[in-house]
Amino acid sequence: MNWIDRLVGAVSPEAAYRRVRTRAAMQILRRGYEGAKGGRRTDGWIAAGNDANAEIGPASNRLRARARDLARNNAYAAKAVSALAGNLVGSGIIPRARSKKEGLAEQADELWSRFNTECDADGLTDFLGLQTLAARAMVESGECLIRFRRRSMRDGLPVPLQIQVLEPDHLDASRDRDLPGGGFIQQGIEFDASGRRAAYWLYHRHPGSIQQITGRLPQSVRVPADEVLHLFERLRPGQIRGVTWFAPAILKMRDLDEYDEAELVRKKIEACFVAFVLNGDDGETLGPTDKDAAGHRVESFEPGMVEYLPAGKDIKFGQPSATAGYSEYMRVQLHAVAAAVGLTYELLTGDLSQVNYSSIRAGLIEFRRRIEAIQRQVLIPMLCQPVWRAFVDTAQAAGLLPPGEIQAEWTPPRFEAVDPMKDVQAEMLAVRAGFMSLKEAIARQGYDPNQVLAEISATFGELDDLGITLDTDPRKATRNGQAKPTEKTNEQTDG
Repeated sequence: MNWIDRLVGAVSPEAAYRRVRTRAAMQILRRGYEGAKGGRRTDGWIAAGNDANAEIGPASNRLRARARDLARNNAYAAKAVSALAGNLVGSGIIPRARSKKEGLAEQADELWSRFNTECDADGLTDFLGLQTLAARAMVESGECLIRFRRRSMRDGLPVPLQIQVLEPDHLDASRDRDLPGGGFIQQGIEFDASGRRAAYWLYHRHPGSIQQITGRLPQSVRVPADEVLHLFERLRPGQIRGVTWFAPAILKMRDLDEYDEAELVRKKIEACFVAFVLNGDDGETLGPTDKDAAGHRVESFEPGMVEYLPAGKDIKFGQPSATAGYSEYMRVQLHAVAAAVGLTYELLTGDLSQVNYSSIRAGLIEFRRRIEAIQRQVLIPMLCQPVWRAFVDTAQAAGLLPPGEIQAEWTPPRFEAVDPMKDVQAEMLAVRAGFMSLKEAIARQGYDPNQVLAEISATFGELDDLGITLDTDPRKATRNGQAKPTEKTNEQTDG
């Protein structure tokens, strides 16, 4: 305690204690995290302590609009959207029905194959195409809405259900209020008293198109939550809406666009000035002349031309300056952009000049781990599984499938191998060592293990009927790894 503390303590011991405690806390803070300190280095750094929704709400519309503008006009942004959607969905995440009831899974798979081709409410693609559309919207806009459209049996659909993919603009974010009974509406999403999603307030048409045609905003309607899927990547606890994946890179990509444009314009301006004549008169020319549309004199030079200047005249040719460090600077900045959107630099730019086989393979490991996490934690539980449940429930209610529990096992597309032979050999060794099952190895290739094994069994059965055996028949657990067709002897055939 200093003398002021002792003086205050004589009057109010409690106040003196608070002074000493506060001063000790400040000393601890000064010894703690540098990022929490004040001073010149952190002046102007405003970091709000709001929750995710308070930060997303005011910024979502502008972030979404700027990200879409980049995807339309920036080559790297367009490549990022297509690369991420292509790796997340590829040719499609395919379901395989599973049921303990005999024959039920096969019926569900057969009905799904017909539903898959007719499920688009817009009638333009199948469910695999809708997956890609939803993934693109999630990357570009941060979120996507999928609405179930119930149909009548008179419509002639395999299952009276269709799916409509909507942009997040359909969500009426202006609705924000408390409801009787403890519920509330936040950014257009209605929650009940226990915090579960109860409904979505949606515009029946895109508000941008309606406002452009009529000049006024439409009225939103309440749609029950079991009729809507909300697809987004949740980054913080309590987050109810998504943010564009370009958010950390929007300003950097815009600045890079302007920098690149400035370099291009500078080069074009330098190329416009071929030569500068010193001490020249208005009537003097160096070669053939012409006039442009504005009446200005335009001189031209020809190969091998020799021109003699009067005494006292001089000419200097323009020498465009080289752009030092342009390529290296762009490469460093694009590395940061790739990290922000979750891609590797090579996938974002297509530039493979800085990598070899080992480095690009190591770089793809982390990227593929992120893609698998999004597939298993976002796309499948928030899009694929709910659509399967709605498909099964609707089909059973319509009498198209018998009652019984039908689950789905979803298989994402396989990643193309950098060196297929090495990857296949590694999986063969893993299967033989017992680190991986044969079904798991087949599933990692993007195929249905049961279907593949059934086809293999049928193929070897046909070969048996023809009198041909293969040393690699998996039913005999042969491990020599070589396919060697052999003819059966007469004794074997007779036996």
